[in-house]
Formats: sequence, C-alpha cells, structure tokens
Amino acid sequence: MLRKKSFSATKQPVAIIGAGIAGLAAAVRLAVTGHAVTVFEASGSFGGKMHQFSLPGGYRFDAGPSLFTLPQLVDDIFRLAHREPAEYFRYERLDPITQYFFADGTRLTAWAEADKFAAEIEAKLGAPAAEVTAFLQRSGKAYDATADTFLHKSLHKARTYLSPDTLKAVAALPQLGLLGTMHERHAKAFADPRLVQLFDRYATYNGSDPYQAPATLSMIPHLEHGIGAFYPEGGIYAIAQSLVRMAEEFGVKFRYNEAVEEIVVADSRVTGVRTALDVYDFGQVVSNMDVVPTYRRLLPNQPAPERTLGQPRSSSALIFYWGIAREFPELDLHNIFFSADYQREFQAIFQDKTVADDVTVYVNITSKKTPTDAPAGHENWFVMVNVPHDQGQDWAALTQQTRRAVLRKLHQALGTDIEPLIAAERVWTPPGIAADTSSFGGALYGSSSNNALAAFLRHPNFSGRLEGLYFCGGSVHPGGGIPLCLLSAKIVSTLIDS
Repeated sequence: MLRKKSFSATKQPVAIIGAGIAGLAAAVRLAVTGHAVTVFEASGSFGGKMHQFSLPGGYRFDAGPSLFTLPQLVDDIFRLAHREPAEYFRYERLDPITQYFFADGTRLTAWAEADKFAAEIEAKLGAPAAEVTAFLQRSGKAYDATADTFLHKSLHKARTYLSPDTLKAVAALPQLGLLGTMHERHAKAFADPRLVQLFDRYATYNGSDPYQAPATLSMIPHLEHGIGAFYPEGGIYAIAQSLVRMAEEFGVKFRYNEAVEEIVVADSRVTGVRTALDVYDFGQVVSNMDVVPTYRRLLPNQPAPERTLGQPRSSSALIFYWGIAREFPELDLHNIFFSADYQREFQAIFQDKTVADDVTVYVNITSKKTPTDAPAGHENWFVMVNVPHDQGQDWAALTQQTRRAVLRKLHQALGTDIEPLIAAERVWTPPGIAADTSSFGGALYGSSSNNALAAFLRHPNFSGRLEGLYFCGGSVHPGGGIPLCLLSAKIVSTLIDS
C-alpha cells in the first residue's frame, strides 16, 4: 500500500485555463508538488472534449475521445501523490481491440496479441503472418528508441538535444525505416491494399493524412498491439472524474462558468488573469486552451508566433450520437467500416476541404462494456467520420450528405437498415466543436502532422517571450489524443518546477 501524500501549498500559485484532460493532469501534478492551483473553466463542468452527456431514452455518451492507450500515464499521476491508482480509476485491457469491415465485404478482427492478430490477417487477407509480426516488432523498436525523446521531453529546450538519448534516437530513424511517408512505408511492407489501408488509418489518431504524414507515425500500432488498448470502467469520462477527485483532495480550486478573458501581462511577464468577475494575481499561468485562441483572444496586445499559429490544422470530426433500438452482436466496442478509396477520402479532407462521397466510418459502442449506457436490448452508437476543420463550409449540407453516406455504408456492411432504428440523435459538427471547446476551427489535434518537421513546429510548452506563461493540451507539444495531452501536462509541471 502506498503511503498517501498530504497537501501543503509551499510554492507559487498557478492558474490553469481550461479543465480539459491536460489541464486536469497539470493541476494535479502541480498541486501534489506544492502549488496552490486554481482552474478556470468557461463551461459548467470539467473534461473539455472528454465530457459526457445523455440523450432521451437512457443513452449515455462520451462526447469526444473513445480510445484509451498508455493507461500508465494516468496511473503515474496517482503514484506521484502516493495514491493507489485502483482506488480512483480502474480499466481493462481489450481483446479484441477493433472489428474491421472492408469495402469488399471482408471482415477482420484485430486481436490484442500481435501473433494472433497476424494469424487473423493471414487467414482473412492472405498476407503472411510473419510479415505482420515483423512489422509490429519494428514499430515497437521505433517507439522504444524515440518516445522518451520526442514525446516525454520538450523539443524546444537545448538540454534535450545535449542528451545522449536524443542523439541515439535521431540516429535510429533511418535504420528503423522511418523515412518517407506513412503510406510509402506501409505500401513497401505489404502487398495487400486492404492491409496498407488498415495501417494507414493510424494517421487519424492525430488528425493527419497518411499520404503526407511522416513514417515515424507508423509506430502508433505498437501502442495497441505491443502495449495494449484499454477501456476505463465507466467510460472515458471516468478518467477526468478520477483526476478531478484527486485534484480536489489536494486543494485545487475549480471556478466553473468563469471564462478567462485576458492573460494579464506587465514588463514581459505574466501577472494574472482577468475574467468577467475579477482580476486574479498569478505569476504562473498554464493555458489548456487551443494555442490559437489563447493568443488571439487572451493576449491580443502581445506579439503572436504567426508561423506556428499558421501551421496547417489537423482534421476535425463529424459525430452522430445515435441511440439504437437493437443490439448488434457482430459489433464490438470499436468498429471501423472502410471506404473503397482511402486516398480520395484524405484528398477531400486536406486538399479539397470537404467530405468525400464515400467515407470511412468509426462506430464506438460503450454499452458493449457498460450495459447501463443504453436501455436493455439497445445500444449507444458514437458514429464518427473524419472531416476537415471548419473554414466556412456549408456544414448543414455536408452533415446531411455525410449522414446519408454513413447510413448507406452501415446498411451495406451489416445488412440492416439503420435509420429506422435511431431512437435518439445528436450531432456534433466542426463549428460546434470549435464553439464548445475553443478548438480553432474545430481541429481536434491543433496542427496536423503532415510534415516531417511537424513535431518541431508545434508550439512549445512555454512562452519564449512572456515569463511565467505555459501551454498544455492537444494543440501544443507533443500533440493531441489522451496520452500526448497527459504528457504535455507532465512536461509543463517539470518546466515550472525546474
């Protein structure tokens, strides 16, 4: 049993703007190390994209993230406070991870264990299992060689590059086959286009295009098949709930429905934050808001890093939340229904700034794991399509067009007309995501990774101009998604306490 650490504020107070997952993780880490922390949140509750809601009829949904990997990053926060993680937060390893439905009618189960997954691929797609196993092993080696440098540390501090580990990681890239694009690497590794498409899809984990994104992203499958994919007891929202519980135990104050309107600056250093209610004195401020609105709205009189803010945005999402009045035993927690032309789909998103006629559909059904998320005999479907971020498109028309395309694809794959089964519905569009979460254009991951230098072009976790200003969350280093947001919080806490 871990000996619990008590709270005592002994260091400079810190303000955190935004109660998203990175803001919550930063709040706990800083409070545990002795800072008095206040979190300012514009909405009435915590979680950011990781919030929950219910639809009439008894359907509960996690609004945003649905895949959970690297759970040790959450456990580490509790252990930092000498808490037993399982007292706050429990999860199970998934097996299988995903059900895949290809456009030609092929179905494939992604088993958690790499050898079993490879055998499934050989049986269903004809690709030699040894090739798949070797590819996954190389992905694991690439992750082990590079993650500590490129994900766990600031890429904008000189000391990172003076480390022998960094030189070793950079030197390893060519021999690990991590030059070129993701698609080029996968097309070289596999002859079957369906298998190439399966591995190309991991570019969507950070809102990028596999035909442009660097091959370094090919290590992402290792997170699932080498380390594991998991499901939190009670759903993804339980992650945020557990962090808030511990934050409150360590004295973190949450000011909900109180949006920060300005980060107050004097003589090139932060002095506090201003809301509609008051001006609060803080010598250290962490913004968990998207970096673009942080500068445009909260620092309007300060020079902005225009090159960084002008980086191409990641994709967004069009999400249909459906209460389905039937159960589908052939589906699991995670399900992917592929388009017939993946390259055309990504071209539509990143070049044409629209949605293709044939789209890949992701269906997440948490009632498979948490039966109370839907009435008996029903299911709660989180149905997502990758789309461009908002640039003024006609989203009303695109939403209707995409809804029809999704229903066609599901009907074709499942042999059932889904529309008559929809008992409750809500839709989240890119403009809605932008409005609800302050994500610029509704881009889910800030800037895209469609560039070999994208990791270095992301905004750092600190301000180079304003002393006392820090940044965490999906729009800054190391990127979007639950694990990277948690790592951004870790980096920020280290910078503040260094």
